Amino acid sequence: MRTIDKLLGAHIKLAPVLVKRAPTLTLAFDARCKSRLAATLDNGEEVALVLPRGTVLRDGDVLVADDGGLVRIVAAAESVLHVRAPDVLTLTRAAYHLGNRHTPVEIGADYLKLEYDPVLADMLKRLGASVDQVQMPFQPETGAYGGGHRHGHDETFAEDYALAQQVYGEHHGHAHSHEHGHAHDHADCGSSSCAHDHGHGHHHAHR
Repeated sequence: MRTIDKLLGAHIKLAPVLVKRAPTLTLAFDARCKSRLAATLDNGEEVALVLPRGTVLRDGDVLVADDGGLVRIVAAAESVLHVRAPDVLTLTRAAYHLGNRHTPVEIGADYLKLEYDPVLADMLKRLGASVDQVQMPFQPETGAYGGGHRHGHDETFAEDYALAQQVYGEHHGHAHSHEHGHAHDHADCGSSSCAHDHGHGHHHAHR
């Protein structure tokens, strides 16, 4: 069994004919979030994915196996909610509320896409959006802070929170002492179906 252990960076340009000839591996979003995975290529070959923790594969990514062979990732069609709105404000509000729930979202020019969830579908409809359950590939936004394929929230939460508290204190013109304990455990993927446990301890003293 071949082991696939390297993801080629976007800056590495390969001849289109090489990419086209490479065997493909079709995976849904949950599977594309896993750094360790036993998988079957579309040609029937069984392989083992051993990638750096935190890697999130996207449609069109090219991987390299231990024998130097290439494998191209294809995003599988899966059950998702396709969200549209009558105006930009409604779509923005929908995106805000989904982000507030740490929901992975694919953002298009005039649509949002997220994994199927009847509770979120109901919330979005109440916000005024139109929601359809469809079978489509799902490629949500990656973290904006951490760079690469890392989750920005994981890497920068403490710093971002401290900065926000500092700005808040300066804006309100008073001293603000804040102690924050944060235990955060993520499974490999950013999916809403993955484990996501938070433990928070807060103590505020104002004067």
